[in-house]
Amino acid sequence: MEKKKLDVNSIIGFALIFGILVYMMYTSQPTPEELAEQERAKIEQVEAEKQAQKQDETAITAAEDYAVVNAQDSTQLVAMQNKLGAFAYSASLPSASANETEVQTDVLDLKFSNKGGYLSEVKLKEFVDFDSIPIYLIKDANTNFNINFGTSDSRILNTKDLYFEPTVTKNGENTVVSMKLKVSEQKFLEYRYEIKPNDYMVDFTIRSQGLSNVINGTQPINLDWQLDTYRHDKSISYENRYTRLTYQYEGTKIDKLSPTGEDEETEPNVNWISFRQHFFSTILSSKTPLKSVQLKSTDLVENEEVDTIFTKSYQAKFTLETNGGEISQDLGFYFGPTDNKVLQAYDIGLEDSIPFGWGIFGWINRYVFVPLFAFLAGFLPYGIAIIVMTVLIKFLLSFVQYKQFLSQAKLKVLKPELDAIRLKHKDNKMKAQQETMALQNKAGASPLSGCLPALIQLPVFYALFQFFPSAFDLRQKSFLWADDLSSYDVIAELPFPIPFYGDHVSLFPILASIAIFFYMKMTTGQQMASQPTQEGMPDMAKLMKYMIYLSPLMMLFFFNNYASGLSLYYFISNLISIGIMLVIKNYILDEDKIHAQIQIKKKNPKKQNKFQKKMADMMEQAEQQKQAQENRKK
Repeated sequence: MEKKKLDVNSIIGFALIFGILVYMMYTSQPTPEELAEQERAKIEQVEAEKQAQKQDETAITAAEDYAVVNAQDSTQLVAMQNKLGAFAYSASLPSASANETEVQTDVLDLKFSNKGGYLSEVKLKEFVDFDSIPIYLIKDANTNFNINFGTSDSRILNTKDLYFEPTVTKNGENTVVSMKLKVSEQKFLEYRYEIKPNDYMVDFTIRSQGLSNVINGTQPINLDWQLDTYRHDKSISYENRYTRLTYQYEGTKIDKLSPTGEDEETEPNVNWISFRQHFFSTILSSKTPLKSVQLKSTDLVENEEVDTIFTKSYQAKFTLETNGGEISQDLGFYFGPTDNKVLQAYDIGLEDSIPFGWGIFGWINRYVFVPLFAFLAGFLPYGIAIIVMTVLIKFLLSFVQYKQFLSQAKLKVLKPELDAIRLKHKDNKMKAQQETMALQNKAGASPLSGCLPALIQLPVFYALFQFFPSAFDLRQKSFLWADDLSSYDVIAELPFPIPFYGDHVSLFPILASIAIFFYMKMTTGQQMASQPTQEGMPDMAKLMKYMIYLSPLMMLFFFNNYASGLSLYYFISNLISIGIMLVIKNYILDEDKIHAQIQIKKKNPKKQNKFQKKMADMMEQAEQQKQAQENRKK
């Protein structure tokens, strides 16, 4: 049998064919540009299919809505008339949809919903939150505005479920948005909004026309307004502390609901209701007092790490007044900053919604610190304005610190004599107290003279504690490393939160704590040196020593999440106090001169006042009674 041999020509042929195939496959591959173009084409095709599907769904939904709202067939028409009665007319109009009407001014972006006729979105154009997101007071159904009323044919209706017809007109420079819930073209319930070009106040009127025979006048017509307030600050717990429902009633009385938990109240003759949200407020005012308003506030922040959207839930309910069976109520909506000068311009007491403190504290803030800071911030950077204001305050109170230090110096000079009295009468504390008071009176060195100056400073201290967290002008104003003087400063982020401290390190509270430590060390040392030696003093000294360390530590933890402007004030204030004490001690007061003056006063003691005389008489009587008891025992 003949063997088959591999033909060389065949091999070459196969190799050429294989090479041609490889070449053809290589040359037929698309270039990177062609691949990118193909990918774009695929994406465009997918997007086109999605868009077409969305349009189909929208068309189907629109067709369904049109069929439902306009009630084309008789079955739907009958069902709608059975449900809405005379107000079925409004549901048959072209405006019977969930569309919105938008109006813009220099300061506000407003949207009005056809369904319900209320403001469905309010944006403040001039402000952003801590994360540079525009400030919305109303958005994404965080509000509910509804009028509940009965009809003459025994139906109970809610305006939030009914469709209003919108019209937008001009009244001079103002824009008027009319939302009408119609029974017919001549009979309707109207929400009338008048918006001014550069104003945070929107005039709002609720009125009816021709509905006296449609609305049941024997039943109350109740308005229910609810709002969940959005978080806008870096620290939700700090913002929530100053987010509170405030209202004015019975003339000029101001009251608030609790900022924690759930609180409710019913008040008569309410002029305005402020749903305050720290630096921004939504306020409903009435030109005539609302006879009775049910108010409710619910705290929504339980865990700062979880609850990051809303701070409070507010609610106000009241009955609308009728005249001849028709509704007529003139109201106003304020959507804007919680800024004293802005609120004051409306001249209806809205500035009282700012938590400046009660009594003398609020008076000091409104008439001293607010105008003083506004003046300084008019030509100085805000951080420098705080420093200058602190210097001025400490300068005005320096005489108080001088009196306090002088009293301690006098007691320090008298300490040897006071110790001698206590040693002499160690078995008779009453007698020791009598002679101590007599010596202090002769020398003009009463311990109360050192306490009273400290008490004078307390109103100023508390007023400033209220001023800085409420000062709108400090919001988002930077100074040194602090990005926002109305919020905490951050120099380091912690990998985990520390209880009562937070998840960050603020530098201004650290500086303030150090300054407080040295100030307390100086003042406590001076106080201990001026106190006479007596039983229990070692324990008292130990307690005061602990306070030197405890107070700065409390400051460090408490203010780590507070406004950096407040920590800046305490830091500068304590530095100045230390400086004043050093100047008084080293350059103004001379203990030798004080001792000489005391010796002169002891020879010519001042006359006791009524209080001192009464105290001396009481102590004398107590001593006599004690002596009589001891004599009877013998």
